Amino acid sequence: MANSLNTITVDGTTYNAAAYEASKPKETKANDDLGKEAFLQLLVTQLQNQDPLEPQDNSSYVAELAQFSSLEQMTNVVKNLEDLGKVVNNIDTSVLVGQLSSMIGKQMDWLETINEADAEGNPVSHQEKMTGTVSGVTITDGNPNIVVEADGEKYFVDIANVAHVYDAEPVVE
Repeated sequence: MANSLNTITVDGTTYNAAAYEASKPKETKANDDLGKEAFLQLLVTQLQNQDPLEPQDNSSYVAELAQFSSLEQMTNVVKNLEDLGKVVNNIDTSVLVGQLSSMIGKQMDWLETINEADAEGNPVSHQEKMTGTVSGVTITDGNPNIVVEADGEKYFVDIANVAHVYDAEPVVE
C-alpha cells in the first residue's frame, strides 16, 4: 500500500482519492463552509483511521495544516474587507451629509409622491412638484434625507426626488 496524499482510508480500506470522490453521491448544500471544528474533526478522523503499519507521513499533516492556516487567513482578510467596506460607506454618508448641509437655508424644488384613494377606495398615487426651504439634513434607516419646510409643514425628502436647489430670492421691502 503506497503512502500518498492522493489516497483516502475509509473504514480500514484505502481508496484513490479521486476515484473515491467521484463515486460519492454529490450533495448540494447552500453556502455551507467548513469551519475550524470541521477541519479538526476531519484531521482527527484521518489520524484514527490510518493504517498503523503504514502511517501517513507527518509532512502531509503539516501541509494540510498550512493549507488550513492559509484558508483561515484568507477568510480573515475577507471579513476585514467587509468591515472596511462598512467604514467607507459610513465615511461616504458623512461626506454626503456635510455636502447636503451646505443647502440649509436654500430653496428647493422636489417631487412629492401623494398616495390617495379614488372614489371606489382603490389606492392611487401621483407626484406633485413642491417648493420649500431646506432646514436640515437627517439620516433615516441609513439613508440621508433633506428636511424641507413648506406651507408650515416639514417634509423629509429623499435625495433622488430633488429637482432643483437655488438661493432664496431676497425679500425687497
